[in-house]
Amino acid sequence: MGVRQRRYSKEEIARRGQELYESTIRQQVEAGNKGKIVAIDIETGDFEVGDTIIAATDPLFERHPDAQPWTIRIGHRAVYRFGARSLRKNS
Repeated sequence: MGVRQRRYSKEEIARRGQELYESTIRQQVEAGNKGKIVAIDIETGDFEVGDTIIAATDPLFERHPDAQPWTIRIGHRAVYRFGARSLRKNS
């Protein structure tokens, strides 16, 4: 297997992926899958859900070897979260 080449800027991948997710995919995957990963091929609109990025992207690459995937954690704004979570309770 060769190295996959990105054909779009990170910003374009994110824009297209978010647009596809919001317009057609979210309503298909959100129920019962919170916290899982959805990988979306930004060129075809095809997607796959998995517990990890690898579990979501591998089947997508099997169907579309030249896919341009964008990933997001279902029910969250991003796949990963950076920084510490606030432990302060609201009184």
